[in-house]
Amino acid sequence: MRVTVERAALLRSLGHVHRVVERRNTIPILSNVLLRAEGSGLQLRATDLDIEVTESVPADVADAGATTVPAHVIYDIVRKLPDGAQVSLETGGESGQMTIRSGRSRFALGALPEGDFPDLAAGEMPHGFEIAAADLKRLIEKTQFAISTEETRYYLNGIYLHTLETENGPAMRAVATDGHRLARVEIPAPQGSVGMPGVIVPRKAVAEIQKLLDDGGETVAVDLSPAKIRLRFAGGLTLISKLIDGTFPDYQRVIPANNDKRLTVERDAFAKAVDRVSTISSERGRAVKLGLAEGRLALSVNNPDSGSATEELDVDYEAAGLDIGFNARYLLDITAQLEGDTALFKLADPGSPTLIQDREGAPALYVLMPMRV
Repeated sequence: MRVTVERAALLRSLGHVHRVVERRNTIPILSNVLLRAEGSGLQLRATDLDIEVTESVPADVADAGATTVPAHVIYDIVRKLPDGAQVSLETGGESGQMTIRSGRSRFALGALPEGDFPDLAAGEMPHGFEIAAADLKRLIEKTQFAISTEETRYYLNGIYLHTLETENGPAMRAVATDGHRLARVEIPAPQGSVGMPGVIVPRKAVAEIQKLLDDGGETVAVDLSPAKIRLRFAGGLTLISKLIDGTFPDYQRVIPANNDKRLTVERDAFAKAVDRVSTISSERGRAVKLGLAEGRLALSVNNPDSGSATEELDVDYEAAGLDIGFNARYLLDITAQLEGDTALFKLADPGSPTLIQDREGAPALYVLMPMRV
């Protein structure tokens, strides 16, 4: 194999694919990136057996061929080469090495044969649709923080993506929960998505998709089977991921429908006040107490080790008085997702879940379980 490629294009592609590769691998080939030179391009591919990312870059191919080299090493080499450099990649002979040349720099990397590189075969993908990159980004960003990190309830370790009929027509929903909080956001269903199976996209794939969305393209082509998802981005970048094999719980059951106490508060002022009073809370129990009375909200934290803090806010609240506690971190996570100037809380009692939205009928909705205070 002999191929010459521009540093900037190679670096951008390596940046996309090398992130999938785990730093520590018991199987040597999984530490490598597959380089295949053919036609007028160089294809790069990396996998951790759950996710596979493939991208092609324009290249000047003198001899077609393929090899695999350590992903993080080649990424670091190309990153340290000067801007505007041409990079030549060459394998040959029986040395089992790949030579990288650029200007007066020369590197020889240990290579492994491409035949050993695993292929995450996509198989049959019966459902396909296109989604605006901005919509997909929104679905992920608004729900990602609520993904569970507990391995025991593995079916919560991702975002549940599905379509359903709503009052406003077919919608696509993303839902994530860790048992303490739940995030649900919906968009009008993209054309062709109705009837797709409900799928759970794993946390690591979600994080990769989010980074790839930042790199451009107006739309993303999505193909689905019950076991895998494939996303094709602009510029010939493809991500395939296995899906979580499990049943997502019936989240509708935990979304309270009859919470009658309504609190409207300025989002920014509320978030800053929660942040201030929680300075004094202990790491273990980050509870902040919300004391509600007509037109007034008192935030308080008591920590036997370091003292106490209180702050009052003027709010729109007309129901009976109520004292309820929440995890301060979770409150801040949710208020950071809200887009309006105000936050609407619908409360029931100190032991029941609370509903949080930008406003009535907003497309994003959050449920938070209270804490004892």
